[in-house]
Amino acid sequence: MLKTIVVLLTALGLLSHGRSCCHGSRILVVPLDGSHWVNMAVILQELHSRGHSMTVLRSAKSWYIPEHSPYYTSVNVHMIQDETDMSFYLKMLQRIMKHRQLPTFMRSFPQQFEITSMLSLGHGICARAIASMLDDPIFIKNLKDAKFDLMLTDPGLSIGFVLGTYLHLPMVFNARWANTGDSHFTVAPSPVSYVPVTGTELHDEMDFLERTRNMMHYLYSIYEQYLFINPAYSELLQRHFPPGVDLLSMQRSADIWMIRVDFVFEFPRPTMPNVVYIGGFQCREAKPLPAELEAFMQSSGEHGVVVMSLGTLIAGLPMEITEAIATAFSQLPQKVVWRYLGQRPSNLANNTLLLDWLPQNDLLGHPKTRTFVAHGGTNGLYEAIYHGVPVLGLPLLFDQFDNLIRLKRRGAARVVEATSLNTENFLEALRDMLENPSYRDNMQRLSQLHHDKPLSPLDTAIFWIEYVIRNKGAAHLRSVGSSLPWYCYHSIDVVVFLLALSVASLWALIYVCRLLCCWRCRTKRKVE
Repeated sequence: MLKTIVVLLTALGLLSHGRSCCHGSRILVVPLDGSHWVNMAVILQELHSRGHSMTVLRSAKSWYIPEHSPYYTSVNVHMIQDETDMSFYLKMLQRIMKHRQLPTFMRSFPQQFEITSMLSLGHGICARAIASMLDDPIFIKNLKDAKFDLMLTDPGLSIGFVLGTYLHLPMVFNARWANTGDSHFTVAPSPVSYVPVTGTELHDEMDFLERTRNMMHYLYSIYEQYLFINPAYSELLQRHFPPGVDLLSMQRSADIWMIRVDFVFEFPRPTMPNVVYIGGFQCREAKPLPAELEAFMQSSGEHGVVVMSLGTLIAGLPMEITEAIATAFSQLPQKVVWRYLGQRPSNLANNTLLLDWLPQNDLLGHPKTRTFVAHGGTNGLYEAIYHGVPVLGLPLLFDQFDNLIRLKRRGAARVVEATSLNTENFLEALRDMLENPSYRDNMQRLSQLHHDKPLSPLDTAIFWIEYVIRNKGAAHLRSVGSSLPWYCYHSIDVVVFLLALSVASLWALIYVCRLLCCWRCRTKRKVE
């Protein structure tokens, strides 16, 4: 017991020393909008509470990032929101739902083509946005004069790390995605024999055909990177950066990758010293609900409540699917809290409460909540894991299909396809989730594992951010492999050399044998 107390006091002393060493640091933040901002905001609030000063670059048309905040100062710049709006995602959803009607082996490929189109558009906008910043001498001078200690950014889009590289700032990534998929594929070894590529909807125990599909997606991701993403920045890099600098080298120069993953959820895979895991850091204990919402929850009695939300990008589904869901809800003894925007379903029952916004974390932490109907976004799934609430998945876009496959493999979720959803199959899935205790038991087990850590995910994130500030980077944690050409990284040059040496040796052996045979034949003739 005494030894434990001494260890704890020592740890607290180190933490307090670490905080004081970088108190009042200046951090430049380039976030992504939407759900990515939801978790970035949690980090900024915690950094602010520890005395750090932050400047956030945002679009004047931002969807979720406030211009005025007590936690940071904002600067309006040209961002991707200036050239797109949320209707883009609704149109994409309509196309994805058509692709979902194809056979399982085939449907992931046209879905990936949709992502390619989005990446091509998005990176073109990003390149123009970065160019407008770098071509503005007053803007760049102001950033340099501010003498920032760190760039904190989400590498899902490129603006932050390109700007950070130009300003020669240490960089910390708050990451889940980069380039064409999971961040691990950029920063860590990722054998495609058992590491599923984003968008494949595969798991880590693949048969031959699944490994073939996984390899095809991996090769396609390389095609995306070099034919659709990199060319968007070629002119920009030629004008503003030394020869040899490309998008991947900028990303791999990041000091720390804080990846929003916990291996109670993610499949185990190789990692690197400069990768730290902060999955679920935005989760917290539930707070009391507003009085009216609390009264609705309590009115459910012993049956409890079903919570439904489709995230920040998609307000609602086509009306025929929406009414099928509403009809299914009406046949439940449970009450339902449904985050919903748009035309009210005509068949909505009295047991269902529609809200245009809901305190999702607090609802999931409420003792009356029985099941979470969700689209499969990372934030919502980690909140469900944190509070031990099983999930009925309704995936729509992006990584949501892969996320729910992971939770389904853990026995804590079921998945219903939006394209084939009707009242009967949705109701059957709901009743199975509510009446089969294995889903809740499995999710409670995941929750227990998620909480069993020496340091919370948020404290882990703050520690490593301050670590980079204190040490002015963390280059000693970066592998030299990140700077090797691809043919060296994969030892292609060595394989070619050894192959050539083997062929040459075999040719020499054959040549010597032929000489010996010829000499023996000549000797034999002379004797005769």
